[in-house]
Amino acid sequence: MHYSAYHSVDVINGEGTRCTLFVSGCEHACKGCYNQSTWRVDSGHVFTQALEDQIIADLTDTRISRRGLSLSGGDPLHPANVETILHLVKRVKRECPDKDIWLWSGYQLDELSEAQQAVVALVDVLIDGKFEQENADPALLWRGSSNQIIHRFTRE
Repeated sequence: MHYSAYHSVDVINGEGTRCTLFVSGCEHACKGCYNQSTWRVDSGHVFTQALEDQIIADLTDTRISRRGLSLSGGDPLHPANVETILHLVKRVKRECPDKDIWLWSGYQLDELSEAQQAVVALVDVLIDGKFEQENADPALLWRGSSNQIIHRFTRE
């Protein structure tokens, strides 16, 4: 998997202070996308064990309290990303059980493959749906267009 950017401190992509990973790879090619540089699966940098370890270290750093991890892109549920993202979210849930995970995807919840569903089963918030320029609204919270849905999952 490749990624375009990692922010160890982010207050824009989800509630509270967070770590945010922007992965590479998106097949939706939404008109008006603000992050077109992430569409190619090989754009940016190779996601390494060192970066994964850094994400965990940042999430557990007591000097800056972070609420959780945000996964965006590109698309974290792109078929080229699913295996690595699943591994990452499992590790976050295991080693940082008090942190939440937010994920943005152009895929809709009811069209996910089994592998994509396995990732979504571990996230706390999914914002799904392609960005639609004709439905764009900068006043929307956590999403770019009104067709996108914020799913908040409660699990026991």
